[in-house]
Amino acid sequence: MNEKVVLAFSGGLDTSYCVLALKAQGFEVHTAFVDTGGIASDQKAWIADRARALGAAEHHELDAAQPLWDQFVVPLLWSGARMLEQYPMLCSDRYVIVQQCLELAGRLGTRHFAHGCTGMGNDQLRFDQSVRSLGDFTIHAPIRELQRETANVRAHELKLMADAGIEVPESNSRYSINENLLGVTLSGQEIDEFGVPGDDTRVLCRPRSEWPDRALALTIGFDNGRAVSLDDEPLPGPEILKRLNERLGAYGVGRHIYTGDVSIGLKGRIVFECPGVDGLMIAQRALREAVNTRLQNQFQPAIAQRWAELVYTGFFFEPHKADLEAYLESANRYVTGVVRLASDGAAVEAVAVGSRYLLKDPDAVYAQSAGWTPEEAEGFVKLIGQSSTLAARVRR
Repeated sequence: MNEKVVLAFSGGLDTSYCVLALKAQGFEVHTAFVDTGGIASDQKAWIADRARALGAAEHHELDAAQPLWDQFVVPLLWSGARMLEQYPMLCSDRYVIVQQCLELAGRLGTRHFAHGCTGMGNDQLRFDQSVRSLGDFTIHAPIRELQRETANVRAHELKLMADAGIEVPESNSRYSINENLLGVTLSGQEIDEFGVPGDDTRVLCRPRSEWPDRALALTIGFDNGRAVSLDDEPLPGPEILKRLNERLGAYGVGRHIYTGDVSIGLKGRIVFECPGVDGLMIAQRALREAVNTRLQNQFQPAIAQRWAELVYTGFFFEPHKADLEAYLESANRYVTGVVRLASDGAAVEAVAVGSRYLLKDPDAVYAQSAGWTPEEAEGFVKLIGQSSTLAARVRR
């Protein structure tokens, strides 16, 4: 065939197998590692060497940390969204990976795109639907196709790699690991079996025995709901997140175990670590709830839930999501100020909030002073409860 295909490549077991499978089909394989943060330079060099050792025609490294921040992290903070109120969709780098790979395919003059998703999870929805939303491409999914041949995909992959003389790192043989600017997710082995995750599942979040002796304190500055500074130093968003991952992760902040409902009907269990995302979301929420009105804050969870559902299930480029983000941007236009975070380990709290837009009345401070009379308070209580009082009276 000698047709070019762009493969979203991470260097892990699945995408390594994909190179061999696509070559066997006659494709000229162009591997694309889309750097969405969280990967050290030596790891990127290893991924490039890995692609060439597998026989890729050309390896491409694409930088997408800033697009991931702009397109995902900013609306994530605006919404405060977590799937099932737990998981902040760390998988969302998939969407910018697809964008970058399709742009590369356009430059290479091909309409063939490949990914390493299985037929068992939600990633196949995220990849396939994004491709279909962004253009007219033929999608290749060698791992999904492998399920036609065997029920034990991972064992089959490991054997094929061994037969080809390709070494598989021990961590890759035990777990499926995804690391990016947002954090780390791990699945496989005892995690899938609902057992206790092993000590080697810790990546960003240190165990209690390694926590620093001194408590942590830091400040995050926000402008229109966007994080713009750390400890009074103006920084790009990706750099803020990187530093928070390091500083909060040292205190064990951000480690979670999550069981989600995969769209095809299975339970998916993962370990995930996201110190920086946790810190940003806690700080942004504390500021947002202090400057927005009661009705805005009451409506926030409904928007957040809907936005999370769309992002989690693959509808990142759905017009409805853009509609929700238009509201979220408006609702965050006064979320400007500084939040102080503190941690003794494991958890982080927003301990102080400062903003010129705080909804604070100097003549009326909760539990301290009131700008109204006792008679006005009594009348308010009577009127706001009148419907309930009448119901109780007529139903006796």
